[in-house]
Amino acid sequence: METRIKISELMQSSMVKFGTSGARGLVADMTDMVCYAYTMGFIQYLRNAWLKKYTAFSLSAIAIAGDLRPSTPRIMQAVARAVRDAGLEVINSGDIPSPAVALYGIKNMIPAVMVTGSHIPSDRNGIKYNTALGEILKDDELAIKEQVVVIPDIFDETGMFRDACDVLGRVDSGARVGYIDRWLQVFPTDFLKGMTIGVYQHSAVGRDIMNLVLARLGAVVLPLLRSDTFIPVDTEAIREEDVTLAQNFAREHKLDAIISTDGDSDRPLISDEYGNWLRGDIAGILTADYLGADCVVTPVSSNTAVELCEKFDIVERTMIGSPYVIAVLEKLYQRHKDLAVVGYEANGGFLQMSPVRIFGNTLEPLPTRDAMIVQLSILGLVKKFGLPISELIKWLPSRISASDRLQGIPSEYSSQKIAELVASGQEMIEQILPELGQVSFMDLTDGMRMTFENSDIVHFRASGNAPELRCYVEADSAARVDYLLDYSISALKRWLE
Repeated sequence: METRIKISELMQSSMVKFGTSGARGLVADMTDMVCYAYTMGFIQYLRNAWLKKYTAFSLSAIAIAGDLRPSTPRIMQAVARAVRDAGLEVINSGDIPSPAVALYGIKNMIPAVMVTGSHIPSDRNGIKYNTALGEILKDDELAIKEQVVVIPDIFDETGMFRDACDVLGRVDSGARVGYIDRWLQVFPTDFLKGMTIGVYQHSAVGRDIMNLVLARLGAVVLPLLRSDTFIPVDTEAIREEDVTLAQNFAREHKLDAIISTDGDSDRPLISDEYGNWLRGDIAGILTADYLGADCVVTPVSSNTAVELCEKFDIVERTMIGSPYVIAVLEKLYQRHKDLAVVGYEANGGFLQMSPVRIFGNTLEPLPTRDAMIVQLSILGLVKKFGLPISELIKWLPSRISASDRLQGIPSEYSSQKIAELVASGQEMIEQILPELGQVSFMDLTDGMRMTFENSDIVHFRASGNAPELRCYVEADSAARVDYLLDYSISALKRWLE
């Protein structure tokens, strides 16, 4: 017997909720039924509301892709079953980066779905939904939650399909080829000639594409540490082993840079010639500069060097998460269509709202997080000025940032504790962080971002994607940042005990 359920109610009962990058939860909670229902809710929203607003589009097919974590193939099948049962064509785009399937959807005017948990451990996964214009925004998310969907009698008591079947079919290479051509049709074939670049492959879904693009653009490519086991590489909280690995490989192989990404390859890593990973917000400034950006949008957690460098006419700050960045990008682009409008996040993902001219060619907009544009732009600066990455960074104001997190802390509890700290004010802050002095400015855009009188910055925030309490710090020197981060994380632990 079929049943009816509201998506918001299913989110509460299943514990698979929407965060800043789509629906995410424990793999055990992401049953076939939950993934089917969420996708049906997405399709119903497109039919009931989105297509009425964007009348130039129709709905006939949906592209589906996924990352390399073990649970992804099963979840892709559940998504595909919903697409097929809704009377739509399933386009299996295979294992490709999130920006690749989003780009395919935009170019072909169809929605796209990416099954990925990004950087989180393999016992978790997620689903990113994209309309034909790009990833869903917060208004879309709220409307999806209001959908009431019909659940057919095809699931057992555990929420899994009674009868397994392959709904995805054969892989269509269109999205993969289109993403590769995006770079090869814009950059010249000798763009990276003379450079030796390491690719830290681990379990990133875009690892083979990175190898191919770099080689086709003239670089000597050294693939490093390919893994058949999923590795949760977080570009915003880089593991110590990844720091050491990069430095050792750069020294051993005399590399110009090492590049990598998170699991779904929308967030980049790039190191200097010594194997020191660049912070995503520093990489974002360099990328925006290479692309000739006029307007830059970035979350409140990003390094303040973007304002201090005075390279951009407009800098706008947002809450953390690509939907918030995209919402402001869209508004800026509508007001300044003659200007180059871009955005980036502290985790490295870069968003291009305007077309950009490179080597006489046009790089079309891609208003979702992308990794390769960051890596190619910074390598482009190296070629343009004949300077190593470590020297390029010295162009920017000396503001160093870092981040870490306490894991296993529910977001609701983190938010509650931060709210208590905000309400208590300076007295409580001095009890928790007694060595940092007076707070001169507090920004509550997203969490609690405290600027102290000596210009040190400490920012506490509940993660929107995982049970983590995140801590971001910024100061004038690397030594001060190391101290601030260790001190702040230790203080958080004591405060929460």
